Amino acid sequence: MRILAMIRRVLLEMVRDKRTLALMFLAPLLILTLMYFLFQSSTTEKANLAVKNVDSSLIQALNQTHVKIHRVTSNDSTKKIIRNHNYDGLLEQKNHKLTLTLANVTQTKTGMIRQSLQAAQVKLRLQTAGQTISRQQVILKQLQLMLGTRTPRDKTAQQRMVPASYQLSTHYLYGSSDSTYFNTLLPIMIGFVVFFFVFLISGVAMLKERTSGTLYRLLATPIRKIEILMGYLIGYGLFALIQTLLVVVYSIFVFKIQILGSIWAVLLVNMLTAIVALALGLLVSTFATSEFQMVQFIPIVVIPQIFFSGLIPIDQMARWLQPVAKVMPIYYSAQAVRDIIQKGAGLVNIMPEVIILLVFTGIFLALNLLVFRRYRQV
Repeated sequence: MRILAMIRRVLLEMVRDKRTLALMFLAPLLILTLMYFLFQSSTTEKANLAVKNVDSSLIQALNQTHVKIHRVTSNDSTKKIIRNHNYDGLLEQKNHKLTLTLANVTQTKTGMIRQSLQAAQVKLRLQTAGQTISRQQVILKQLQLMLGTRTPRDKTAQQRMVPASYQLSTHYLYGSSDSTYFNTLLPIMIGFVVFFFVFLISGVAMLKERTSGTLYRLLATPIRKIEILMGYLIGYGLFALIQTLLVVVYSIFVFKIQILGSIWAVLLVNMLTAIVALALGLLVSTFATSEFQMVQFIPIVVIPQIFFSGLIPIDQMARWLQPVAKVMPIYYSAQAVRDIIQKGAGLVNIMPEVIILLVFTGIFLALNLLVFRRYRQV
């Protein structure tokens, strides 16, 4: 009977908490629906390969279903051509020597280019072999007709039988041939980890301040709302700064991540990401009445962030879904960090993302100030 009484008590509490029921039953459906549309894209991902002075036969042999060819004639450096036009690689030819330079930012596209180039060379060899066999047959017939007489024409035909072979050398702007998908994933995950834990900890801490009555006592004093908010923001922000430093330093020295740009720029972007998460966590905590409810906001607020962070290529999503990424703070954070780490972007290059993160912070802080009004009791 006691067990039944406990079961009845739990059931009654859950039934009375409509928000918990809604998040428990509707949030999973929302996440599954979002994943359905994200992975329903029928667009075939293509790698952008620039070619310079490459034989037309080799270009035609490339599998252009997965590789989009861009012919370039610029005299700029290879590095500049790739980064200015956001190519995934550049293939150059000098005589029978091929030089392939890969951006190596996305392992999937790097693999596409490698496989397509290897398949193209095999295809050319097979075509050359087929032509050789045909020519040999023609020569044999000529030899039979001429009773072994060899002419300059036969010699020319034999010279054409020798297939052209390419010597390929491969270089990488970022990473190396040993790079894995984790190298692509890590710049995104650094920002997401910072965002997730700062959001959760700040939200729960602020909720505790409210449920314990500390916030109400502060609002009853002459201290202004903006001063209270800035105090919370800076106080929690110091811990967010330490966490950001730990995450970035750990990634560099433990995972041996290669950073082409400035480590200070990486720290700046992640610190801005932490501030955005902090302001958002403080705001969301106002809609929760317990730590349990605060955790329940994670599927609604945090999980969609990772889907639109660039982990799934935005341009491969359905067109109506792509604008959703533009309202996700982590989208701009991940884009900036990837550009710094993988492309060597400087502060000037990532300034648009920095400004947008500051705008998000301003919006969330303004909303926090409006919400604080409901707590002032005197």
